[in-house]
Amino acid sequence: MVGASRKSTDDELIELLASFENRPYDFAIAMFPWGEEGTELHGRWLEDWQERVLCDLQAKLTSPSNWNAERWIGEAIQAAIKSGKNVGKTGLLSILIWWAFSTKVNTKGRATANTEKQLTNILWSELAKWYRLFLAKKFFKMTATRLYAADPELEREWHFDAVPWSADNPDAWSGLHNQGGRVLMVFDEASGIDDSIWERGDGATREADTQVIWIATSNPTKNFGRFYECFNKFASLWMNYTVDSREVKLTNHEAINKAIALWGEDDDYVKVSFLGEFPDSSMLQLIPVETIRYARTRPAIAQPWEPLILSVDVARFGNNESVAGFRRGKDARSIPCNRWRGLSTIELGTRIATLITEHSPDAVFIDEGGVGGGVVDFVRHLGHSCIGVNFGSSASSRPGGVLVANKRAEMYVLLRDWLREGGAVEDFDELQEQLVSIEYRFDKKQQIQLASKEDMRMLGRPSPDIADFLALTFAYPVSARVRRAAPVAQMNYDPLSVAAFHATIPQQEATYH
Repeated sequence: MVGASRKSTDDELIELLASFENRPYDFAIAMFPWGEEGTELHGRWLEDWQERVLCDLQAKLTSPSNWNAERWIGEAIQAAIKSGKNVGKTGLLSILIWWAFSTKVNTKGRATANTEKQLTNILWSELAKWYRLFLAKKFFKMTATRLYAADPELEREWHFDAVPWSADNPDAWSGLHNQGGRVLMVFDEASGIDDSIWERGDGATREADTQVIWIATSNPTKNFGRFYECFNKFASLWMNYTVDSREVKLTNHEAINKAIALWGEDDDYVKVSFLGEFPDSSMLQLIPVETIRYARTRPAIAQPWEPLILSVDVARFGNNESVAGFRRGKDARSIPCNRWRGLSTIELGTRIATLITEHSPDAVFIDEGGVGGGVVDFVRHLGHSCIGVNFGSSASSRPGGVLVANKRAEMYVLLRDWLREGGAVEDFDELQEQLVSIEYRFDKKQQIQLASKEDMRMLGRPSPDIADFLALTFAYPVSARVRRAAPVAQMNYDPLSVAAFHATIPQQEATYH
């Protein structure tokens, strides 16, 4: 049956849901309006790989070997899915969550992800879309962190929750039990979930007479950790699936093939992003989200003798922004950044010249890649000094002794270290999302190599224009201008005052990043 009748009575719908208790594939086909005009599924159908997973789960769940009369005696059903990007993993998880939750009374479960943003903004948002499409949604309610039965008599025992994890307090993820019933655990972007949380998941699988279903999906960013072991050391315990982005109707095949032709199929970035294979070296997030959160809220502290740096990231494409902003020492917040779209090189150069006149920065760094070279030339034409920075040029240092592949990687490593050491940034979500999206790998020379802006664009990620402006402030060391103080006739001894006075006396110039 394709699509349950919208005119079905409540009793018929309840009976229909109950019939799908161990049939996730049949549920998926019947309970959503596939292909129906006027819905988000117009012209859509399950991807082949999604059908395969649902059918395999259904075969396991209905196998006579797992049942003794009406009692579940089978082991936990565990499925691990690694894939390239944008193949529909979150959509499948949403279908599975609604199936497991809605077809068996008093089901309990939890979902978590590599980051709280992935859990709440990505997975839970997708789950809400499928809730809108679900033909039996009247029987359930959904909040920002919970699904539960609409019947007040059932809601306390029948729920599914979004639960962030913490490596500092893994026991907070313990305690998932439902003796004699069903437990569902979902790990989204599971490669980034700490092993301590996986261990708590293991504990939930050992409850007798309980149907436990554990689904873990991820881009295979790391060649170590528990998600990696689902396909290696613990492969016999898991149903394993690998999804190539080129085999999915949702993806841009032309863009993917161009990226593969550029990088080669043996490249780690290609393996992770498109082929769904583990890298030879792990691809990792460069800047942890907690580091960024602290930088958004800590006080912005800078000393008056530290150099003021203006940097400009120039938009390359129509939807991108040109961003100009300032940093002095640990302070990149006190002067808000400027963001523009659709400016010509002359218009942008004029606005940068105005900023230079207003703030008198000690150095001006402008991204000269693409159309940025024209901006650099026009700012100089207006009589201002500036330095063009090519992100792809050779690095001029080894930040913290780290080998980096090019200038962009060098600047971002310096930015990361600055954030760790007390840097303060503007407090808005878009900047955090861009900083979190910066991923790196090690190339064949064991140098840090960042995913390029062009690669991020092909994968549907926003261009990190604001993050790039921040990174540009670390393009080169800058000497502070030393200003001579007026003569001082007499001063009482005060260590702080003396130190401040000596700081105004011209000495050998210091350089700052």
